[in-house]
Amino acid sequence: MYDTMIQQKKIILASQSPRRQELLKQLGIEFEIQVLGIDEKYPSDLSPYDVPEYLAKLKSEEFNAKKDEETCIITSDTVVIYEGKILGKPENEKDALNMILKLSNKKHDVVTGVCLKFENRKKSFSTISKVEFETISQSEARYYINTFNPLDKAGSYGIQEWIGQARIKKIEGCYYNIMGLPLNALYNNLIEEKVLTF
Repeated sequence: MYDTMIQQKKIILASQSPRRQELLKQLGIEFEIQVLGIDEKYPSDLSPYDVPEYLAKLKSEEFNAKKDEETCIITSDTVVIYEGKILGKPENEKDALNMILKLSNKKHDVVTGVCLKFENRKKSFSTISKVEFETISQSEARYYINTFNPLDKAGSYGIQEWIGQARIKKIEGCYYNIMGLPLNALYNNLIEEKVLTF
């Protein structure tokens, strides 16, 4: 007889990111998707490394606290940090090109903050992954932007796409964190909070 993973609570993923949705599916979890728009502002004196967790908690506050204790709402935010500054989503193709060339032959950090919200409490955490690119030529960067249109991605790239496959030299930490959801840390927290049991 096989052991079975039991989902003790209803799970709501508050993200319209298809990457996050696919990653959560890969954990074998059943969930609903609900997205509430927020103004993603944070204090100017906040460390870039604390911003994702701050925003994940901020997103969770938009959900009605009347959700019963049998519901777990997952919110998250991912940032790319280079030389102590956040590289957000590019405004246009020129901005994307500048970002990618800035990361060429350099190391940067990817931080994802996650918040689990229950009826009367929250549990939040963040995960850091380190990424090192090889040299990316301007032609390669333009090819990537024209082919994959990464304007919806922090730092102007998706690790699971061509540029990650062709030009990422080294990764330290969780690969899935760079995609937008640190699956190992998330799973451990869902087990710890008894959202999932065996």
